[in-house]
Amino acid sequence: MNIQQRSAKAPLKILLCSPRGFCAGVVRAIDAVERALSMYGAPVYVRHEIVHNRYVVEALKAKGAIFVEELEEVPDTKAPVIFSAHGVAKSVSAAAAERNFLAIDATCPLVTKVHREAEIHHKRGRRVLLVGHAGHPEVVGTMGQLPDGAVLLVESVEDALNIEIEGEHNLSYVTQTTLSLDDSRAVIEALTKRFPSIVGPHKEDICYATTNRQAAVRQVAPRVDAMIVVGSPNSSNSQRLREVAERSGAPAQLVQGRSEIDWTLFDKIGSLGITAGASAPEVLVEEIMDAFAERYDVAVETVSAADESVSFPLPRELRAMA
Repeated sequence: MNIQQRSAKAPLKILLCSPRGFCAGVVRAIDAVERALSMYGAPVYVRHEIVHNRYVVEALKAKGAIFVEELEEVPDTKAPVIFSAHGVAKSVSAAAAERNFLAIDATCPLVTKVHREAEIHHKRGRRVLLVGHAGHPEVVGTMGQLPDGAVLLVESVEDALNIEIEGEHNLSYVTQTTLSLDDSRAVIEALTKRFPSIVGPHKEDICYATTNRQAAVRQVAPRVDAMIVVGSPNSSNSQRLREVAERSGAPAQLVQGRSEIDWTLFDKIGSLGITAGASAPEVLVEEIMDAFAERYDVAVETVSAADESVSFPLPRELRAMA
């Protein structure tokens, strides 16, 4: 019976992007919450989602993590208060210190690098332009490293061409770490063409994980009929993967799990690309593949764009038990 069912299924070639899923900053942030729970017991408070993934957040809640959007929601407590991987404004750190919280900063080191760059530019008297998306926690945190008005947000080429700035010869720029390479390159080109003396980062701000995952999608998308990106809708890097797939020729759906698959988009396809955003666990990728294996006779090929061996140490307060 099983053999007959299997033979009746249409064939489907799955091209699995590599790298995909968790990056070093996400692993560090999740490990920080789990290590804090191990060291101090529940509850552990986390300001904002530790990473943008519902599955991860719910799993940590089940272990005793309490997620809040603002510090005002945290009661007076001796329990650890962890800042998410996206980073926070200096005012948040100051408020935590004022309340004598045991604050643990799980900001991705690559985001911290952008913070330090912005501070250095400011100290050297340069106006800082931040290429990024308004309202994203990483952008809010980066802008919050400097006094109000010291950072100007540039979201698009149109912004770059029209933004009004005094002192056009003393400018600098930094970028959000999870942008589309194509989009950010276009904005930066517009800025440098308009302001030839603008000073950029010593090393590109868009992180290695974003770069590598987008590169894998660019290799896979032209070879498949459609793509699935596993990730949350509020995950910037996951949304950028979906956009890169579509620009590279493959209609794509961003899903958080198998229950969200729109099967009308994947009816009668012969090939499928699958990737996952940097905050999406591999178990969700496996869940998606199982869903397609129930409907198709699946053959899997991994397409690798880069090898990743990056790791980051835990925050200082948690290393004693590492």
